[in-house]
Amino acid sequence: MSQLPLSGVRVLELGNYIAAPTAGRLLADFGAEVIKVERPGTGDEIRNWRLYAGDTSMLYRTLNRNKRSITLDMRAAAGKQAVLDLAARSDVVLENFRPGTLEKWGLGPAELDAVNPDVVLVRISAFGQTGPLSSRPGFAAVAEAMGGLRALVGEADRPPSRTGVSIGDSIAGLYGAFSAVMGLYQRGASETRPPLSRRSLDVALNEAVFSMMESLVPDHLAYGVERRRVGGRMEGIAPSNAYVCADGGSVVIAGNGDSIYGRFMTVIGRPDLGSDPELAANAGRWVRRDELDGAIETWTRSLPRDEVLAELEEAGVPAGPIHSAADIVADEQFRARDMVQYFDVDTGGDEPARVGFPGIVPVLDGRSVPVRSVGPDLGADTADVLGGLLGYTPDTVRAASGEDA
Repeated sequence: MSQLPLSGVRVLELGNYIAAPTAGRLLADFGAEVIKVERPGTGDEIRNWRLYAGDTSMLYRTLNRNKRSITLDMRAAAGKQAVLDLAARSDVVLENFRPGTLEKWGLGPAELDAVNPDVVLVRISAFGQTGPLSSRPGFAAVAEAMGGLRALVGEADRPPSRTGVSIGDSIAGLYGAFSAVMGLYQRGASETRPPLSRRSLDVALNEAVFSMMESLVPDHLAYGVERRRVGGRMEGIAPSNAYVCADGGSVVIAGNGDSIYGRFMTVIGRPDLGSDPELAANAGRWVRRDELDGAIETWTRSLPRDEVLAELEEAGVPAGPIHSAADIVADEQFRARDMVQYFDVDTGGDEPARVGFPGIVPVLDGRSVPVRSVGPDLGADTADVLGGLLGYTPDTVRAASGEDA
């Protein structure tokens, strides 16, 4: 593939866990050189999250693909100086420490700006850099709750549930990557140097989640509506749900478009429901959602999943299987666009295992951009980055990386 869009951009990633590393991953995917700074000895904690064997989790390998790993003791003078030296040679600095942490270490915006007045600083935290909660710690679970998402996930008669991934962190990471690109664009488009306040971009996890809640608040303020959990449905939209098939497989069917609905009812053998004037629009269908879902599932339970999907596809009704990991690996659509890419990875056995990792989004030229490498071993690039890029002596490398500690 020709040169990637972010080739030539250098990013210094001071983040850990998921949010900032997701932002760094997205930038690295499209060609940015991302230098990930980790703690000496232990590294990023997600190296051990869902670690079933070996010494580095597949979660870490996934979120930190295409990056370089160095270790620095940022609390020590030599490590702090290395951060400043790297920041002076970087276009973007990413961080997701609790607000005030970098300032306490003498690595805050003022110090970074002093060594590099063009640097773009992306800061991701639980509640942002300002406001009464800014100093409070918080993970994605808390952000998802306070941003409004948890209240809508799960069944109405059960406590709020959670999605199976750290979606709040990932959304914040998307905003972090967008912030970095926005800052770089602003820097390149401005005739004068943007002030530090405009080059410091502040992403809060709870706000990132809240931004995805569509009209949750406007509906409440305009109509007095308090949305509730409705399980696999979407409030006010019907029929749209998950349904079980005769062979035990499940499908999601979104037959809620007004023009789609009639075709859908014909497919399931219920043209009477399709022609019922009360059901011509979503509002009426939502009132009778239980009746509609019962009719639909009577039909899906009479056929195996593949036949259900084939009939719906022929009729132009949006539907798809509920995939497991094994289903994704076998899916021809994912395969056609290189959305699962394979690497030999140490999984704790005698020989490396062939492991598939998610491809890169968005697709360029019809196929996923090739993943260049999965997340690196801890400190794999320390000597090269500090010695090569910064010209440090071996003694200085050891002092900065924490090897002398």
